[in-house]
Amino acid sequence: MDLLQLRDQIDEIDSQIVDLYERRMDVCRQVAEYKIATGKKVFDRLREMEKLSKVKALTHNEFNSHGIEELFEQIMSMSRKMQYQILAEHGSLGKLPFIGVDELDKVKARVVFQGAEGAYSHAAMMQYFGDQISSFHVDTFRDAMSAIDEGSADFAVLPIENSTAGMVSEIYDLLVEFENYIVGEQIIKIEHCLLGVPGSREEDIKTVYSHPQSLMQSAKYLQNHDWNQISMKNNAFAARKVAEEGNKTQAAIASELAGQIYGLEVLKKGVNQEENNSTRFIIVTNQKIFCKDAKKVSICFEVPHTSGSLYHMLSHFIFNNLNLCKIESRPIEDRTWEYRFFVDFEGNLADSAVKNALRGLRDEARNMKILGNY
Repeated sequence: MDLLQLRDQIDEIDSQIVDLYERRMDVCRQVAEYKIATGKKVFDRLREMEKLSKVKALTHNEFNSHGIEELFEQIMSMSRKMQYQILAEHGSLGKLPFIGVDELDKVKARVVFQGAEGAYSHAAMMQYFGDQISSFHVDTFRDAMSAIDEGSADFAVLPIENSTAGMVSEIYDLLVEFENYIVGEQIIKIEHCLLGVPGSREEDIKTVYSHPQSLMQSAKYLQNHDWNQISMKNNAFAARKVAEEGNKTQAAIASELAGQIYGLEVLKKGVNQEENNSTRFIIVTNQKIFCKDAKKVSICFEVPHTSGSLYHMLSHFIFNNLNLCKIESRPIEDRTWEYRFFVDFEGNLADSAVKNALRGLRDEARNMKILGNY
C-alpha cells in the first residue's frame, strides 16, 4: 500500500473516532442532566480510575496501554468540563462566598503598611488611597496581616512582586495562612536615590545603609565606590537612621519620598541599574469582597503528586477561554518535593466562565483557595 492509501485509512478511522466522540459527549450530557436532578457530584475519582484500568486492559502492548490512558484521561476531562458548563447553565454551580461591591470604602479606611514613613509601601498606599486616610506602620509583613485579621486595620498594603527580583515568597505563604483577601493592586516604579544629610556630598560618604535587595539592585553603582554597605530591614529605616545620626559620612539608598520625609538631600538619583524596575503591591482586607469591575482573579491550589495533574488543572482555564497572567509555585511545608501553585488569570467572579473553571478546580484540586478578585 502506498502512503496516500494509508492516509485515506487514517482519515476514515479519524472520522469514526469523531463520530464516537460526539456520541459519547451526548451521553455525558444526559449524565449531567441526571446529576443535576439527583445532586450528584460531577467528579468521581474512583469511577475514573476504574474506567482507566478497564480500557488499558483492552490494549495489546504497553505502549498502547499508556497511550489509551492519556487519551481517556483527556476524554473524561473534557466530559467533566462540559458537565460543569451544563450545571452553570442550569444555575446549579452555587454561589461563590464573595460579595460584589461598587467600590472600596477608602474615605474612612484604616490602612497598615510594613516599614516606616517613606518606604515604597507607604508610597503605594498614598497612590492607591490618597494622603487623607488614617494609617500606621508595622515592622513585619506578618504584623500587617495580623492587623487586618484582628480588625485593627481595614486594609494592608503589601509588596508581592518585583520586576527584577521576582516574587516576595513570604507574602504568598501569608496569603495561604491568613483568611485575608486581595481587593486591589498598585504598581510603583522603583527609583533608588542616594540620600545624605544636608550639606553632605557624594565624595564624603564612607558607609551606606539600605535593604539587602536595594543594595543588590544598586550593585553596579556601588562597586565604583569603596563604601561599607550595611543591610537594614527597610529602606525607610535606613533613611531615618542617617537623618537621626546626622553624620555626613553616612548615606541611605531609599526613595526620594523618604528623603523628603526625613529631611535628607538627594546626592544622586536612579542609583539602581535597572531603569524599568517596578514593584507590584497588593491591597488586602479580611472581608470576602470584590469590586464589580474587577478584572483579575488570584487563586492557589495543590495538586495530587501524580503525572499530568498540573496539566489537568490548567486545562480548566483553556476550556473556559480564560487567559493566565502568572503562575508561581511554593514548597508545601512538611511535604517534601510537593508544591502549592499560585495562579493569576483574567476574569471576574461574577463571570460564568470563571465560576465554571473554579468549580472544576475546586472538585479536582487539593485545597483550592480564592485569594481575591481585583
